[in-house]
Amino acid sequence: MSNFRTVVSPGSSPQKMGISDRILTIGSCFADAIGTRLQLNRLKVLANPFGNLYNPHSIHKAIRYALYNELPPTHTFLDRDGICFNYDFHSEVSGVNQHNLLGKLKEITGAAHYHLAGSEWIIITYGTAWVYERKETGEIVANCHKIPNNYFTKSLLTQQEITESFGKLHNELKQFNPGIKIIVTVSPVRHIKDTLELNSVSKAVLRATCHTAAGSFGDVSYFPSYEIMLDDLRDYRFYKADMIHSSDVAEDYIWEKFGETYFAQDVKTFLSQWKEIQQAINHRPFHPSSSAHQSFLRETLKRLESLKETIDVEDEVALIRSQIEKIVKT
Repeated sequence: MSNFRTVVSPGSSPQKMGISDRILTIGSCFADAIGTRLQLNRLKVLANPFGNLYNPHSIHKAIRYALYNELPPTHTFLDRDGICFNYDFHSEVSGVNQHNLLGKLKEITGAAHYHLAGSEWIIITYGTAWVYERKETGEIVANCHKIPNNYFTKSLLTQQEITESFGKLHNELKQFNPGIKIIVTVSPVRHIKDTLELNSVSKAVLRATCHTAAGSFGDVSYFPSYEIMLDDLRDYRFYKADMIHSSDVAEDYIWEKFGETYFAQDVKTFLSQWKEIQQAINHRPFHPSSSAHQSFLRETLKRLESLKETIDVEDEVALIRSQIEKIVKT
């Protein structure tokens, strides 16, 4: 036996992301991980605008805020330790008071609305099927914001509840943007506060729901980030120090698999070029004023300018030009 690991091969999606496609990511940690890498590689992405969201109910609710460009109702706001939060969003979306937070949410929701209107793709990542309901209103919250547990009732969403909610959301998304395609995935991050046993139950519900969604709609596909992490990278060396979150190495590996599955050839070609340019920009020479380095900078500038029609490279062009001017002056 020569192969000592299980390699997860998602295959190639028949629907490909092109270099000009707009993308929205939303949900749990994978939405951040994939969204950040899409941003770093200059693709047209809005990454997790509402902060990390974990349960399907709250993720779907946030997407609807973006769809209809609506702000959350007054009773969803709360104050804690002099900071204003909202039960429908992550704690990073906060303000010094309700007026300040409303202004931020108006900006975030508006940006998400207009980005979603022109998006070819939305990537939804579910983290947990466990939810917390406010006893005061009966509403499911996205985040408890460190409010005591006795203010909430904990329960497990069923596959039927999530599937029905997704079906309604799918219909609304297609009415708003008929051409949009949806990728669903399950975060491999374990929610150990639920205990490992109950985390497994939660992930099973989410995975079954994604399977149903992908089988029910031709424009919905499932990307196996969960399986890649747990079955392919089945080793604690691929985790961060907390032994829960995936390491940068693991995320890079999953990113490569994602690209193999969804990126069109023009994206793959561009990413290869952009990687080389980034390495050139980050290069630190021993002799900055040498003729060899001047030639290197001019060649890098030429390569950057060739990409102007594809992406915005004004900052990088300005940086290289300033380095060239600095050498000339000295």
